Amino acid sequence: MDTTNVLSKPEKTHTETSMQEESWTEVIQPRTRLLDLGLADVWRYRDLVMLFVRRDFVSTYKQTVLGPIWFFIQPLLTTITYYIIFGRVANLSTDALPPLVFYISGVTIWNYFAQTLTATSTVFRDNAAMFGKVYFPRLTMPLSIVISNLVRFAIQFGLFLLIWLYYVVQTDAIHPNWLIALTPALIAIMGLMSLGLGMIFSALTTKYRDLAMLLTFGVQLLMYATPVIYPLSSITNPKYKLIILANPMSSIVETFRYAFLGSGTFSWAALAYSAVITLAVLLAGIIIFNRVQKSFTDTV
Repeated sequence: MDTTNVLSKPEKTHTETSMQEESWTEVIQPRTRLLDLGLADVWRYRDLVMLFVRRDFVSTYKQTVLGPIWFFIQPLLTTITYYIIFGRVANLSTDALPPLVFYISGVTIWNYFAQTLTATSTVFRDNAAMFGKVYFPRLTMPLSIVISNLVRFAIQFGLFLLIWLYYVVQTDAIHPNWLIALTPALIAIMGLMSLGLGMIFSALTTKYRDLAMLLTFGVQLLMYATPVIYPLSSITNPKYKLIILANPMSSIVETFRYAFLGSGTFSWAALAYSAVITLAVLLAGIIIFNRVQKSFTDTV
């Protein structure tokens, strides 16, 4: 009688079984496309972005006596300082506007850009230890800075509105217009501009740390090349006026002031110029950011 040999299928080892049962939630792969910013990954990690926003608030005002009250104190003290130095001592023009509301309008909108750019420019250096230990989309960190400073801006903007409403009711010197509707667009341009520049400088500071100190000084100088403490109409020299207009932040500040105060300079062409420069800077920031994030932990 013939016997049939039955070949039984060998049992799977424990390692093979566990590998087949594993279901990966995240696959980390190198990005080869320069313009691939991974926005889908950022959306999946949106809760992490909000945690970083909360961390920024807590770390900034931890162990302070006044805490978030500094949101109001800082622009007020800056406005008063500008009023005394540039309004009383230097006697700079304010386009026949009340000096207090003139200066706080410039301070409010400039602070958002300056603070966001400065904080974003050192994101790689300040968070190198975290980046080297755990994976998460790197863009979540600079985005959280843009959002957290947007919250600060909203609070300071509320302070500006209180002062603005007082002068609207009590005086006849302020004439707001429909361009107030452009405020969200102005904020978006500032946020994207600071994000693009911040990503460029954060990439460069991984190798050249001196740039962080140079940027802080440069932002202060840039304010004087922006009509924050003076109106654009006070620049009579055509050459200097062209230099001021070449600064993309100039049209943002002037449009904001013209919309709420009714005095200043507004031009669709200048605003379009600022938007184009912002897109170019953001594009350059994306390219440089994607190049550096692959190996920045080796140089930071």
